[in-house]
Amino acid sequence: MENSAALVLRSKTNAFLPILVGGLTAGAFDLIAAFISFGWGSPLGIASGLLGRRALAGGAGIWILGVILHFVIAGSAAAVYYFASRRLPFLKRNFVVCGLFYGIAVFLAMNLVVVPLSAVPWKTGSFSLPGLIQGLLVHMFLIGLPISISTWRFSDGN
Repeated sequence: MENSAALVLRSKTNAFLPILVGGLTAGAFDLIAAFISFGWGSPLGIASGLLGRRALAGGAGIWILGVILHFVIAGSAAAVYYFASRRLPFLKRNFVVCGLFYGIAVFLAMNLVVVPLSAVPWKTGSFSLPGLIQGLLVHMFLIGLPISISTWRFSDGN
């Protein structure tokens, strides 16, 4: 019989891989999509969520900060899905459908809660139909699905 400290340590170790793989994969896919859609300055826009307008004139340091913040957000999304799947096992069993819907949830949370509460210097909440469709598809297939697949593949019981 294992003691509680060993169980906590094993649980944290088991959470590390699905969160790391899911966060890095989703973050890389999303960043590539942002570079394609918005150009190489995308990380400056991400950093503006923390620093405001002055980030848009930033240099390499601000650009790197934006990339780091982007991966922190992606890792946080992966952690939320992983820990939710511990309480809601259907998230692992039905990882394709759940991952697609999770991508929609991440899109909505980012665009309706996180970005409006951040320091970004532009108005949020208005989308063109093509932009809305692109954003939803990117979040469904390049964020939600990789996170759910990594949780399914690298969690306990697989």
